Amino acid sequence: MNIALILSGGTGLRLGSEIPKQYLEVGGRPVICYSIETLSLHREIDAIQIVADPGWRQQISGWLKEADPEGKFRGFSDPGENRQLSILHGLEDIRLYAREPDRVFVHDAARPRLSSSQISHCLAAVEGHDGVVPVLPMKDTVYLSEDGKRVSSLLNRSQVFAGQAPEVFLLGRYLEANRRLLPEKILGINGSTEPAILAGMDMAMIPGDEGNFKITTRNDLERFRQMMDLECAGAGGKDGEA
Repeated sequence: MNIALILSGGTGLRLGSEIPKQYLEVGGRPVICYSIETLSLHREIDAIQIVADPGWRQQISGWLKEADPEGKFRGFSDPGENRQLSILHGLEDIRLYAREPDRVFVHDAARPRLSSSQISHCLAAVEGHDGVVPVLPMKDTVYLSEDGKRVSSLLNRSQVFAGQAPEVFLLGRYLEANRRLLPEKILGINGSTEPAILAGMDMAMIPGDEGNFKITTRNDLERFRQMMDLECAGAGGKDGEA
């Protein structure tokens, strides 16, 4: 069983909007609906769990009528003090209906450009491993600074990668890896794969997708709007030609 855990508990304050970024409307529907639909339509995804603030759940439930055409939504989970605690809450709820060998597919609601092919690549690559993380190579020279003011050393950029969502983990092992970090260490976790590495899980890497960016700033939001405008214009042109 493959369960998608969509993280939608963030407030998106860096955009300066009263509405969290994942609920802003782009191309005629909320940002979160794009990844929900992609996951719902993928034949290898069996269930969808969403971490969301209770104040938004009624609205999300209404959106699911169109965004989840295959009816894979299983339930909501409570946001945590940080992103990793939100993941843990989701894992605990998923464990109520899934088995330890099942796989959890962790994705951000603010990454609407998730593709069906990326889902397939992640799920295929996890075979024989405890998890998989998509990564992007570093294009610029990378430096290490111990004090944040001076360059301490030069890192070999061919050995340094930027991690992306979605990540896939074996449910039982990943849940235990997160529980081990309670109550304090989990608050210092910044990336979903960190608990797995700390627990010695075997994490495979696959090529990431630069188009699968996270909407964090206004520039990111505008970039996504422009992409959707171009796609809508292209679709309209094709319809007109037909």
